[in-house]
Amino acid sequence: MKTVTMRVDDSTWRMISAAADGQKRTISSFLEFAVLQYLSSAQYVDNAEMDEILQDKELVRNLKEGLKELKNGEYSLV
Repeated sequence: MKTVTMRVDDSTWRMISAAADGQKRTISSFLEFAVLQYLSSAQYVDNAEMDEILQDKELVRNLKEGLKELKNGEYSLV
């Protein structure tokens, strides 16, 4: 088990505290839960989902075209 220390402003603290209270969790438990939820749902796809994405030839073609246009300076990321 590791310990993490972080600084947050007062409004963020109030949101975290209210969310933890709403789930009847400690702040620590809520933060661990929230981080795990974020990492598992927003950042990663499982192998089955990746296979489905790669099998969609039109999607793959459009992604490659978009990357090419981005590299050529035709678009910018914001």
